Amino acid sequence: MHGTNYWVIGGEFGSMNFHKLVHGTAEVQGPFNTRSDAEDAWKAVSQENRHKAGVRFSIVEEPRRAVG
Repeated sequence: MHGTNYWVIGGEFGSMNFHKLVHGTAEVQGPFNTRSDAEDAWKAVSQENRHKAGVRFSIVEEPRRAVG
């Protein structure tokens, strides 16, 4: 299988430098087959948490590995 998987990852960070997640707040969504699908998920989760300044989500690309 070739291509890329896309993941939406993030959560609440302990400070505004966004280096360390608060324990128990990590969230992972995916894998998504297209960047567009991941962007839709990112927009939704970002919108849900827009009132929380310490929450951040990102889209991560992961190459799919060949099976076999």
